[in-house]
Amino acid sequence: MTALPKFHETFIPILNTLQQEGALKSRTLASMVRDQFYHHLSPELLQEKTSSGANVLLDRILWGKSYLKMGKFVQYPSRGKVEITPKGELALKSGKLSLAELKDDPDFRAHQNSVAAKGAKDKLDEANLDSASPQDLIDFGISKIKSETQVELLERLKELDPYYFEKLVLQLLQRMGYGDFRETPKSGDGGIDGIINEDKLGLEKIYTQAKRYNNSNVRETDIRNFIGAMSGDTRKGIFITTSSFDAKAIQKAKEAHHSIILIDGARLVSLMYEYNVGVQIKETYKVKEIDNDFFEEG
Repeated sequence: MTALPKFHETFIPILNTLQQEGALKSRTLASMVRDQFYHHLSPELLQEKTSSGANVLLDRILWGKSYLKMGKFVQYPSRGKVEITPKGELALKSGKLSLAELKDDPDFRAHQNSVAAKGAKDKLDEANLDSASPQDLIDFGISKIKSETQVELLERLKELDPYYFEKLVLQLLQRMGYGDFRETPKSGDGGIDGIINEDKLGLEKIYTQAKRYNNSNVRETDIRNFIGAMSGDTRKGIFITTSSFDAKAIQKAKEAHHSIILIDGARLVSLMYEYNVGVQIKETYKVKEIDNDFFEEG
């Protein structure tokens, strides 16, 4: 091989490595795939960098892993690790998995539908790629990465330990500019997961409730219990869930004498993305253009 593999050409090597080694951290997986399957490449290719300084081959392997996750050929068994699934074992047994086959896979299509619903703006298709401006392509790529990250972020939240999810919510609110927070005891909290200061000085408090649901929606009874658990020292509450609120729950929150803010899964991951909770900046690019003023006379 005289060129670096495309990201989709790493699918089978990734599955092969995970089958042999078991669950691995993503960076460890990428390094092992490189060392086992691409060690014969020239030093120049192996050390090739992106414009932002990342290793091209490792980056493509990690993208390959991400696409396999979208199709449920791999999964995240625990925090920071990835492993092959029974579906991935079957693909590995066949010895091939092309990008076209992945895009035609029902699980992958369902994931892409979720991304589309999340809203990659200014969608581009194969028919108008050639007519898109470079800025259109950049904007679309960033929007698509954002949507895919938020979809995956919500999936990861639904797998979290409920108590860790409650703490994550409090950390998010603090990152958003609220004051210090206090976690309530794990038992006997009466439906209150945390208490956070509305301001840095703690002049007013806000009660929080966090429900990590996979499929079930938050119901009216959940909102009623939350309101009932709020003591007389505050009339403000935030109810956050990884799922959604049914119509009666939304109506109950609107009718309450308390001020209740409802945050569903879609808004939650949007806030986490905005305030860098559970995500990190991977790369920063600088796009330069001609300074026309520089070349003007006078």
